[in-house]
Amino acid sequence: MAGAMGIGRFVYTPILPVMVGTLHLSDVQAGLIASANFLGYLVGALLAAVGTLPGSRRHWLLGALAVSGLTTTAMGAGTSLPAFLALRFVGGGASAFVLIFASALVLERLVHAGRPQLSAVHFSGVGVGISVSAVAVSVSLAAGAGWQQLWYVVGSLVLATFLVAALLIPPEPVPAASASVTPRGRRESGLAWLITAYGLFGFGYVITATFLVAIVRAAPEMRSAETLVWLLVGLAAAPSVALWSRLAARTSARTAYSAACLLQAVGVAASVLWPSGAGAVLSAALLGGTFMGQTSLGLAEARRLVPDNPRPALALMTAAFGFGQVIGPVLAGYLSDRLGSFSLASLLAAGALLAAALIVQVRPQGRE
Repeated sequence: MAGAMGIGRFVYTPILPVMVGTLHLSDVQAGLIASANFLGYLVGALLAAVGTLPGSRRHWLLGALAVSGLTTTAMGAGTSLPAFLALRFVGGGASAFVLIFASALVLERLVHAGRPQLSAVHFSGVGVGISVSAVAVSVSLAAGAGWQQLWYVVGSLVLATFLVAALLIPPEPVPAASASVTPRGRRESGLAWLITAYGLFGFGYVITATFLVAIVRAAPEMRSAETLVWLLVGLAAAPSVALWSRLAARTSARTAYSAACLLQAVGVAASVLWPSGAGAVLSAALLGGTFMGQTSLGLAEARRLVPDNPRPALALMTAAFGFGQVIGPVLAGYLSDRLGSFSLASLLAAGALLAAALIVQVRPQGRE
């Protein structure tokens, strides 16, 4: 998760301003590169839903992690927009495979071992990867590295996680979980509403997650926080899954998920409505402190609704999330080029998060 998601998927955000400054990319082109990654994520999620994929889940996971490392590294050798689009597309598909197969394997093993609460450790890998990549990019920039060298550095980190995963993931299968006793009609209805809310979450978070560093760099009053914001996103994300899981255990999954959506909406809006160093820090902290909690809660809830065969449900959730992500950066880039800022796009994203919070509150829950 740290390699394919925290680094391979999200490292474009801190590298983007350097690429824009050197290659003179427009906001639309920058958004297209981001959306290519998210479109690949969507396609990868749909492919991962196929129940007849040959080979073991472990082999698919390790293969996807290797592809993520190779495509991330190859971004440094890219020379044209089509090359960037193709590499980020393939890398996005690989990250979806890693998320789905890693989550299916880990959550299954934790349930079988009677320790589902340790899922927080699994999902915290994303925040760890973001933090590591933020430090790697900052140190490399301080050493005079250009945008190509930045991709080589972070790509090598993803490849290192492949070696670690190959050593740590055991090959033996785990007995399947028992079949669900949740009534089918309510279960499927609840899942459909959950998928809708998850798609809105994908749109709602992605504009800030893609352009936060660029927004901070473009505003003189926010630049004092530029070196801090992406590191803060990662540091806030790492413990967030455990905190949101604890809140869900004390209240309910729907209450925790809705609260996370509301807080994230505040952070997304703050990135454009409070143009200051404090506003940038608040936006980074609320983004990092919520998005992996939402991811964990959403996927765990989908698995609860369909415990007998969770992979298709996890894939559909990821596909809806990916669809929202594809739309977000392109729309934000287009509006920014036309209006001169990311304000309108960010406020639309905040509105989507508010809608997701409402949907989660009113959707059928199935058997608790």
